[in-house]
Amino acid sequence: MENMVQTDSLTEFNAVYGDGHFEKVRLGELIHKGGAAGKIYLNADNPNQVVKIFHSKSKSSTNRQKLEAMLLNRPHFPDAVIDGVNYVQIAWPEALLEDENGFCVGYLMPFIKMNDAVSLDHLMQKAIRKKLNLPESYAYRIFAAYNLASMVTALHKCEHYIVDLKPSNVSVYKNNMMVAMVDCDGFSIKGEYGRYPAEFVSEEYIYPEGMEQNCADMGEEQDKFALAVIIFRLLNNGIHPFSGTPRKNDSQMLTIQDRIEQYHYAYGLWPDSYQAPHPYSIHEYFDKDTLEMFERAFTKSGSRPTAQEWQEHLWKLMHNLKICKKDKNHVYFTSKGCGLCMVEDKFYHNLSNIKKQRETPEKIRGMEVETLTMEHMQKNKEEKLALDHKMQIISYVVLTVYMLFFAFLYKMLLPFADDILSIGLGIQAIVVTMIMLGINFAINKYYDYLPILKNRAIMQMIQVYALICIIIALVSINDIPQNLLDLALPNS
Repeated sequence: MENMVQTDSLTEFNAVYGDGHFEKVRLGELIHKGGAAGKIYLNADNPNQVVKIFHSKSKSSTNRQKLEAMLLNRPHFPDAVIDGVNYVQIAWPEALLEDENGFCVGYLMPFIKMNDAVSLDHLMQKAIRKKLNLPESYAYRIFAAYNLASMVTALHKCEHYIVDLKPSNVSVYKNNMMVAMVDCDGFSIKGEYGRYPAEFVSEEYIYPEGMEQNCADMGEEQDKFALAVIIFRLLNNGIHPFSGTPRKNDSQMLTIQDRIEQYHYAYGLWPDSYQAPHPYSIHEYFDKDTLEMFERAFTKSGSRPTAQEWQEHLWKLMHNLKICKKDKNHVYFTSKGCGLCMVEDKFYHNLSNIKKQRETPEKIRGMEVETLTMEHMQKNKEEKLALDHKMQIISYVVLTVYMLFFAFLYKMLLPFADDILSIGLGIQAIVVTMIMLGINFAINKYYDYLPILKNRAIMQMIQVYALICIIIALVSINDIPQNLLDLALPNS
């Protein structure tokens, strides 16, 4: 318990600034219990500042060194002033805090009014934007991407890296999409004598090579990858660049991070072997340069774009957008037209098809559900029995005609005896073979219609019967000796 910071009894701390001067800071109201690192209090003497108090003093020395490095190497990212209102965009430490024993217990930082901001992932889905009353304009999402790229650029110029960069760790102000970033003490910080690594990183945003690394070893490449993922999602209605539709139903279902590790990027210049693009993706409507930058970010083909490259590219996009004539909230990039309109039309078309399917009577094994009543089933049973009886009678009639036909085959062929003799035994044998194949084909074709054919013994018997009748008829016509052995015996 001696390592825990006792804020209940201590309400005043020494604030040590980067230039070395001291001030007294009094804790105000607790406004956030915080996560794993510490609690957030108002500064009782300055409404524009808040105080973060660490849960434990066990890392006092390490925390002090990291905070000192942050105070001496601040990113150049000034607050934004819009319509006379000041918007703090990054809660970078302004001073470290000491207790009466000289332990580093926390730090002082600008107050970001999180009630005026939302998590960046809330911009990804239309339903959530509507629920939170956020601007629907697509241009706002491009602007948010630009602001994020600008923030990351400023940090990288100081050789600081966010590492755990994901939408839920980034906020934007609701009314203007300016970035708001907190918990900067969790970043990977460049110090005068070394680096103070980040402690966390999140799946679905870890670059492929990072799967072989510890969080402490990650740096700019991790940020470049995660930034590209977030920009892709902002531009593509929340779709993750490594999500898609598996091409085979029996394929192993890979997680997003598994797909990242195996470079299964489905929106590139070449089709991916594992998955096809999401059906509502608008990537084909992106600017050519945008597609090429994503190609570099997500494939093995080249170096990932830097945050500054994204900043400059998004700036160009924002100043060359074409406003959609159909919907003022839509903008597009190229002569291909509005991808957002395409997706909406596709969505409503699919919705209409689903509605029609629901209006269609449901069937079980081809039968409408409404007909599966006892009365309908009894009626169907009676009709089936009557049909079976009818087909049984037809089977016997067909079999009788068949048997009579071959029984009188010789009589029917006798008038054509001379013609049959003239073609020779070889041709006769071929004709017999074709006739037997025809009989076999007919039996198989009408197998399901004539119940008598379902008896295998009868089916084989009628084929043999036909063959015997044909042979007898041909033997008689060709006047072949009844006892072939007579041909082999010498005359007596």
